[in-house]
Amino acid sequence: MVRLLIFMGSPRIDGNSDILSHALITGAKNAGAQTERLPIAHMRISPCMECGGCDKTGKCIINDDMRPIYRKIEASDVIVVATPVFFYNITASTQAVVERSQACWIGKYVLKRGKLGGKTRKGILLCQGATKGRLLFDGILRTIRYFFDAIDTDFKGALLYRGIEAKGAIKQHPNALREAETLGKLLATGADLESYTPLRNK
Repeated sequence: MVRLLIFMGSPRIDGNSDILSHALITGAKNAGAQTERLPIAHMRISPCMECGGCDKTGKCIINDDMRPIYRKIEASDVIVVATPVFFYNITASTQAVVERSQACWIGKYVLKRGKLGGKTRKGILLCQGATKGRLLFDGILRTIRYFFDAIDTDFKGALLYRGIEAKGAIKQHPNALREAETLGKLLATGADLESYTPLRNK
């Protein structure tokens, strides 16, 4: 059974990121996957303190809600990050999770521990923003790629939607929910994602 771990980075309950991630979860569950959704915007997760506590062990010493998430990442087969665009960036809660992957980076590149959990995961980004700027997602994509690399996750692509602002506006998009649900099914069945054209994977 494929295990999906979804980071829900929006602080807005039942907002567009929430709706989009639930569509993906529906598709994944219907195809037999096990899913877990983490409402990280409402969890106690500190940003990295740059304390050096992980330098010799590859383990973060901060005792907060991130501690069990490391184990969840290790056990997962697919990581999905769902976040709206805040000032051309990911949300603060999503950034905190990204920063706390420093411990994983140390384990991988400094301590040479091998793959986290002994395997490589698939990584997906779900993201939408209010404006239609050409560079709207460029910085976010770079950040997410580096995050995925630190946790031994191959970036497989992103569903990106411009012009989505009002709460629930994603429902009016002609394709978004169907695309997310289809993607969930593909992830659950281990299908090749290269030919799934809605994904931006460059």
